[in-house]
Amino acid sequence: MTLAVAASKPNLGLFTNPKHDLYVAECAPAPAELVPGPGEVIVHVQATGICGSDIHFWKHGQIGPTMVVREEHILGHESAGTVIAAHPSVTTLAVGDRVALEPGVPCQACDLCLTGHYNGCPDVAFKSTPPVPGLLRRYVNHPAKWCHKIGSMSFEYGALLEPLSVTLFGLERAGLRLGDPTVILGAGPIGLIAALCARAAGATPLTITDIDARRLEVARSLVPGIRTVLVERGMTPEAAADAIVAAGDGVRPRVALECTGVESSLAGGIYSLAFAGVCYCIGVGATFQNIPFMHLSVNEIRLEFQYRYCNTWPKAIRLVNSGLIDCSSIITHRFALENAMDAFATVADPKSGAVKVVITDE
Repeated sequence: MTLAVAASKPNLGLFTNPKHDLYVAECAPAPAELVPGPGEVIVHVQATGICGSDIHFWKHGQIGPTMVVREEHILGHESAGTVIAAHPSVTTLAVGDRVALEPGVPCQACDLCLTGHYNGCPDVAFKSTPPVPGLLRRYVNHPAKWCHKIGSMSFEYGALLEPLSVTLFGLERAGLRLGDPTVILGAGPIGLIAALCARAAGATPLTITDIDARRLEVARSLVPGIRTVLVERGMTPEAAADAIVAAGDGVRPRVALECTGVESSLAGGIYSLAFAGVCYCIGVGATFQNIPFMHLSVNEIRLEFQYRYCNTWPKAIRLVNSGLIDCSSIITHRFALENAMDAFATVADPKSGAVKVVITDE
């Protein structure tokens, strides 16, 4: 089985390496040599969002002690596109289907997989996490089981299903309920999507914080009625907490969704919470951090964490296709695959005003 339809276009991908280079180059195998294996389809990737982890792997070469860039490595894990070939064993997808790619491929045999917690699978092959090459390339083989049909949804929306899955998993595990006072810590892409989801879930009052006034402007335009807190550099966590409570008309949040991974932001969220509240950490931060331990203890505040997501993609697709969640406004910049290096430079530049940058391919 070959891909004659794609033979005229090189299979470009965006790479980094241990020297922190960033470059666009052809991936192996060449398009004419791509063959789907048993259970696989080949997808022409037509939209990929850039995640903070992509920037981290490029700039710092690792996240934590185990996710380390040790060789030439393809980035990207927020992708959608069109099926252009399928192995004869695949019965759920056909050529021409529009799909979003769930980037983690678990073993489906361990206890965690079999009990529904496949995000914790020790043998998961998560595309873009070293050493597994990512999705930021023109053509990619992927198991059909982890390709979700998106119907007429745009490919850009399809790419946003991955960060939407992150936030849906967080809201569900945090136990956010109708009427819960809630604070979102950080107005980056995950924080903004979390705010959209929290509003749809009935959180009120709903507050969001950031150190960038422009991002708070985006939040106000995206989520009607949201309260905003500009955290000044050098502000103590206690002062940030006071500002959060004041923004909520004196009501302490029951739920804090921490979306930055920054130690001071985490502490501010903890100090703002009501007795028996929950501080739920979605953001990724430093390996070791100081936390206000005794404040957590005497206020019975639960501090919880998240690793990726599981069983969220069908729900995310329903929410977008129904119109209940519309994340499209967070996309501020678009670049062609050939200009992917410019896209990454834009994300990495604090002065660019970028929120979510998407790389596209026709």
